[in-house]
Parts: sequence; C-alpha cells; structure tokens
Amino acid sequence: MKFNDLRQNYQGNLQRSELEPDPYQQFESWFEDARHAELIEPNAMSLATVDSNGQPSLRNVLLKHVDDQGFVFFTNLGSRKAQQIEENPRVSLMFSWLGLERQVIISGQASMLSRAETLRYFLLRPRNSQLGAWVSEQSKIISSRRLLEDKFEALKRSFTNSEVPLPKFWGGYRVHPSQIEFWQGGASRLHDRFQYMRDQNDRWNIDRLSP
Repeated sequence: MKFNDLRQNYQGNLQRSELEPDPYQQFESWFEDARHAELIEPNAMSLATVDSNGQPSLRNVLLKHVDDQGFVFFTNLGSRKAQQIEENPRVSLMFSWLGLERQVIISGQASMLSRAETLRYFLLRPRNSQLGAWVSEQSKIISSRRLLEDKFEALKRSFTNSEVPLPKFWGGYRVHPSQIEFWQGGASRLHDRFQYMRDQNDRWNIDRLSP
C-alpha cells in the first residue's frame, strides 16, 4: 500500500475575528455545520482515557448533551473506560469532522452524573436500547454473539408488560473542559488552530497555535 500517495489538499481558513468569545457557542456553530453537511454520526467523539499503568485507551462514544458545564456521554459503569476514569478522571475528547476539514479537541476532567440526570436520559432511549444496556457486560470476554442475542430475547420477555428499569451499572459522565482547540485544515498544511484555555478566574483566553 502506498500511503504517501494518499494526500488531501485542505482549502479551509479560520480567522480569530470569526470565533465566538465562548467555546461552547463556537462548538454549537461548528456542530450545526456538521449536522447540515449530513456527516455520519456528527456527535461521535473519540474518548481517550489512561489506566493506572499509564497505558492510554481510545474509543468512540456519542455526545448526548452539552451545556456550559461540559460534554455528556453514557456508558456501562463496569466498562474499561469507566474503570479508567475512576482511576484517573483526566480525559480527552476529539470530534473529527474531516468532511469539513475540521477537528475539535477537548481536554478536561470527567465526573459521574447523578442518578436523576442519568434516569432522565435513559427514559428517552428507544426501548431496545434500554434493553441493550442490560444485556452488555461491557469490555468482558464472551464466547459468542449468540449469548448476547439469547439474553436480549429473554429480557424482552421479562419486561413485556413493564417499563425497562435503569440498571444500577449504567450511567453518565460529564467532561468539564479546561482546554478546547478548534482546528481548521488549511492549504499547504498551514492549518488554523485556535485554543481556548480556561484561566484561574474561570474566563476563556484564546490563542492561535502554530500548525
């Protein structure tokens, strides 16, 4: 395979004057651009965590809510990511919107949502997704897919005449950012990068970074 022949010439441009003073407002603007461009899973974000030995792990999760407190996702609380967050709550997120030649990179600290917040979201999930939360012992080794399918069907029968309850082992996290970078691909690899950094007074400072 000739990877050197794979080369995309970016044509974007981003100026300091175009940025919102608040990074959440800037994120909302770019997220709407990603939605209108009909990119696949525009709310998909890579989540990086680190275990107690310093080994990083990376996976995609789905953003389910964002406000001026941070970025929210949900998962099995017995999963590898949840265990690593418990050991080290410092995490990174990345939205990769390459169809728009853009990335958003977020560094911060994750904290668990309350059960009330988790329940509000769980009740909005499709019923099969609610059942799926009960089925998966996330990150555990299993012998076959058939085990998952059989357990799913058994749970469907079990909850036929009742609401699906919120599992005790399922919950959400909010990533509180200390740093957010907006990356716009540029011609000749002269990309535009702007970093929002939270200061001690809880204000956001904006700096241009070299590509």
